[in-house]
Amino acid sequence: MTAEPDRPTILELRHVECESPGSYSAGLAPVADMVTVRSWREPVPTDPSPYAAILVMGGPMGADDGATIPWIADELALLRRAVAADIPIWGVCLGSQLLAHALGAAISTAATPEIGVSDVELTSDGRADPVWSHVPTDEFPTLQWHFDTFDIPDGAVRLASSSAYPNQVFRHRGSYGVQFHLEVDAALFDEWLEIEDYRTELTTHLGEDAVHATTAAVARVEPTTRPIAETVIRRWFDEYVR
Repeated sequence: MTAEPDRPTILELRHVECESPGSYSAGLAPVADMVTVRSWREPVPTDPSPYAAILVMGGPMGADDGATIPWIADELALLRRAVAADIPIWGVCLGSQLLAHALGAAISTAATPEIGVSDVELTSDGRADPVWSHVPTDEFPTLQWHFDTFDIPDGAVRLASSSAYPNQVFRHRGSYGVQFHLEVDAALFDEWLEIEDYRTELTTHLGEDAVHATTAAVARVEPTTRPIAETVIRRWFDEYVR
């Protein structure tokens, strides 16, 4: 009997407990093992070589907050080493900004935050991309929750935009920065709203009914976002992860 080959290991960098891989997990669980490092309480690895890929999740902090949050510099150093070693990275929201920053791009705070469920649209490069071309529609809804944005790094390609923020997805070789939260389904969003700061931020920017309205919107689009999340993360794995 031939032994089954070892499964690759993906490193997840998590920045707050509730911002987990969510719907992405269903695409990765059949093909890879996940090791989670909670960066706010555990040392960030310095060597990316034990991992086949790195998944960098979101969080309320900023990619430029290294002066007050020491692990941000540690993550940026790890991501630079991973890029140099051609280890693919999938960055989500804060993770996308950290990836862009690690690649030398600027991070900036926009005049207006992008919060709530809204549409993003694939660019022509996105529609031809090895991963995002498998999304069945050029435009789709997703949860947004960010104040900062990134420039497209040198050597990268913009794959998706929204009406408010033109830079929503980019690819640099086998690494992807994804500004929005495809991974968040209704159950995970409920976990987000257990945090008082998240609830306050939502009502501050969208009004007193925002918790109810956004919860309903996330549940409404879940039949679209969940299969897209599973599709793109699995296509990324199949295309780039060794």
